[in-house]
Amino acid sequence: MSSREERPWTDVSRFQTFVDHLEDEGAFSVRSIVDQLEADIDVDGIVYHDRGIRAPGYDATFVHEPAGARGRPAFSVEVDTIGPRNTWAVFDAQLGWDLYLLQTDDVAALAWVSDEEYKSEEGDLFESKHDALAAGRFSFGVFLYSGSDWDERLERIQSTDAPAYLKRDDGTPVIPQSQSELYDYIGSTPTEFRTTGGGAPDYLGVLELEVTID
Repeated sequence: MSSREERPWTDVSRFQTFVDHLEDEGAFSVRSIVDQLEADIDVDGIVYHDRGIRAPGYDATFVHEPAGARGRPAFSVEVDTIGPRNTWAVFDAQLGWDLYLLQTDDVAALAWVSDEEYKSEEGDLFESKHDALAAGRFSFGVFLYSGSDWDERLERIQSTDAPAYLKRDDGTPVIPQSQSELYDYIGSTPTEFRTTGGGAPDYLGVLELEVTID
């Protein structure tokens, strides 16, 4: 879930037919989405959010993944990471996904939420996905940063040999100094983590998750 420092969101808007549009286009980046918005959002960099994991990058790209060997349509999110890092995730496209733009006075984000996640985790607490998103309840997103806010996050990841950093439930960061230290915190190996989608329950729709550094 998103941390306390990123909620509540005062402005929440949904993109129509996200998965269908991605299938038609083949791929589109976060920066290209922002460029087409009638909103004053500056982007010097992004931070990919996957539950407690934060992976900074210069951009992220959504890519349509044909059914192929998986036997089901999917989409991936590939992060243009800082330095020799690798971050990407593959999601089951059949779960009824919606993409949202979230904004407050000082930060914006794109979040994607499936019907299954909403029903399983938030349906008893919120009347709609919109209400859940406004309260900061989502597992996957890309936060958009500029200026000193981005410089801080860039410096944070460049000061380590870790592929990403972590956020505790109270919003404070955990800064591993290496890949092995990151996976000690997670309690996994990179291979196990990738093939289990980071231990995600089935209703989150994560098919694969890679967070490594070369």
